[in-house]
Amino acid sequence: MIGRRFLRDGEHLVRVFSSSTTTSSPKPGRIPTFLRESGGSNGPSSWLLVQEPVASLCADGRFQDAVEVLFRRRGSVGDAVGLLDVVDRLHQASPQVYPYLFQLCLRHGAVDDAGRVFRHAIGSGFQPDVLVSNRLIAMFSKSGRHVDARSVFDRMSERDACSWNTMISGYAKRGGMAESRQLFDLMPRGMRDGFSWSSVMSGYIRHGQPAEALRLYREMQMDGRSVGNKFTVSSALVASAAVLNLRFGKEIHGHVIRGELASDAVLWSALSDMYAKCGAIAEARHIFECSPNRDVVSWSAMIGRYFDAGRSDEGMRLFSDMLRSGVRPNEFTFAGILNVCSERTMEALGKQVHGHMARIDWDPFSFAAGALIDMYSKCGNISSASKVFESMPQPDLVSWTSLISGLAQNGYPMEALRYFDSLLSSGTKPDHITFVGVLSACTHAGLVDKGLEIFWSIEKDHALAHTSDHYACVVDLLSRAGRFAEAEEIIRRMPMKPDKFLWASLLGGCRIHGNIRLARQAAEALFRLEPENAATYVTLANIYATAGLWDEVAWTRRLMEAKGVVKKPGSSWIEIERKAHRFLVGDDSHPRINEIHAQLEKLSAKMKEEGYIPDTQFVLHDVEEEQKEQNLTYHSEKLAVAFGIIATPPPAAIKVFKNLRICGDCHTAIKFISRISQREIIVRDSSRFHHFKDGSCTCGDYW
Repeated sequence: MIGRRFLRDGEHLVRVFSSSTTTSSPKPGRIPTFLRESGGSNGPSSWLLVQEPVASLCADGRFQDAVEVLFRRRGSVGDAVGLLDVVDRLHQASPQVYPYLFQLCLRHGAVDDAGRVFRHAIGSGFQPDVLVSNRLIAMFSKSGRHVDARSVFDRMSERDACSWNTMISGYAKRGGMAESRQLFDLMPRGMRDGFSWSSVMSGYIRHGQPAEALRLYREMQMDGRSVGNKFTVSSALVASAAVLNLRFGKEIHGHVIRGELASDAVLWSALSDMYAKCGAIAEARHIFECSPNRDVVSWSAMIGRYFDAGRSDEGMRLFSDMLRSGVRPNEFTFAGILNVCSERTMEALGKQVHGHMARIDWDPFSFAAGALIDMYSKCGNISSASKVFESMPQPDLVSWTSLISGLAQNGYPMEALRYFDSLLSSGTKPDHITFVGVLSACTHAGLVDKGLEIFWSIEKDHALAHTSDHYACVVDLLSRAGRFAEAEEIIRRMPMKPDKFLWASLLGGCRIHGNIRLARQAAEALFRLEPENAATYVTLANIYATAGLWDEVAWTRRLMEAKGVVKKPGSSWIEIERKAHRFLVGDDSHPRINEIHAQLEKLSAKMKEEGYIPDTQFVLHDVEEEQKEQNLTYHSEKLAVAFGIIATPPPAAIKVFKNLRICGDCHTAIKFISRISQREIIVRDSSRFHHFKDGSCTCGDYW
């Protein structure tokens, strides 16, 4: 009775004990000395044990009551679990307390405390029941404590399907496919269900082993007791798409039609996706048309498949069909299309999508706004990107980062830094991607000290760890400025191994300043990391050629030949009326090539009158100067710019894209052309945008 009165009115336990005449009530003298000692550091709850109620209950062996009192008073799972120390010191086993402690830990997600209770229980010979054990396995697995989860599993005297599935799934999710498959093979066959098979299959797919997933699906089909469900079939379809096995995918399609899953919308979507990724876009569209439930998700997915297949016109027609069908696009629909427009620099298409968004009164708070800013930035239209950003009532971090990175890439580094200051003032916390954009801005502007200040602030002021991208940016910053000693010191002290991006940044700086020693070091590292990348060999050869080291140039080219590395040809393209016109150096295949050459000759004459001198160091062949000048005249970006002038009416801007870095002579020439033609010319090379206008470039000739 005392116990019941105590649980209802724990604060008055001392009064209850002192006024009760029940013989079982412990007197203060019966409380062990160590429970009455004050202070100390013997555990999180040792000081609480000086309170007579808890101490008295422990002395009586009523540990569950003591745990309940302590938890109700303190609200700390750790304090409650700390009473296990009292169990040890009193040498009294109390099996009844473990179920309560386990439930307490599970209810409050106290993973460390649960592990402590489990170890204590095992030491005293107590085994949790199947339900509690399963919940412990799940909690440990989700927390990444797979050793603890396996310990609980291995000590279970009885296991059900949930026990096996939770362990199998836990291993599969973290990439322990060997352990997951081993347990799956040991699992009693009668217990295997759809979750068992799909857990292993999805694990194989998630961790890059789709062929193993297909083999397991075959095994499931041959197992007479196992019946596939929508999850196993979906996994098999994803695996078929990953290995581009259309034949197997069609076979699964047959199973779906013949089985009981033909009405499942998830499976129809997986089927359509499989056909599209295997190159059968017509079949994918047929599956979409036959789908029993065409909602906004299935429409958006099918539109995305057309864009992924490079058939943007059909994708936009399907988008129009979607609007006419009455299905309202959501932010995922818009963001998906805009992301494709960003990747492929399809600004005209992106503008159409923007128009649709405006007509249906899109939500400026949605993440599609960030995708819109990113699209305009990557298409070189930083003015429109800024307008979208300024129209947002409360920009999110993605939108801030997209604009800052876009300004940096488009040659407006000071604006990027101004927006970064505004981001900090707004209370928005930057992440590591934001800092990549800010450091890039400093690099493009040559603001070395400012960039270093921001780099060190990442850890000091923002409590973020430096990433390999941050180190690559700061090495790029220093090496472009010729501060190689500091760059080497940064590389020496960085906590991770330098990656290919860092070494490429260093090599780029060496190209600018002719640092042959460090260029060799960076190139050798890149040869080890990505021996098939032709850019490294070409850049090193260019550095040697600029220094007049023709023997080294020949050696580099022989090395390329020996390793079978082929240089990617430089190409430039321009889009006119949604049709791309591509040019190679010296290209004469375009139907209007005679007009293009005539335009270049006219421009060349005017440029020389205004002081243009061809920079023949960018023709890296040991040939006569006259031949070098002729080679420069027909670089791909000049051909594309000349075509843009004759194919578009003034004052429309000319936008050219190049797969490699723009050469120095072309950069100088296009500055002259922009002034002579009175046209804005935008060139996006492999690393950034150059906006030429009235004879100058936004990069300030620092790129």
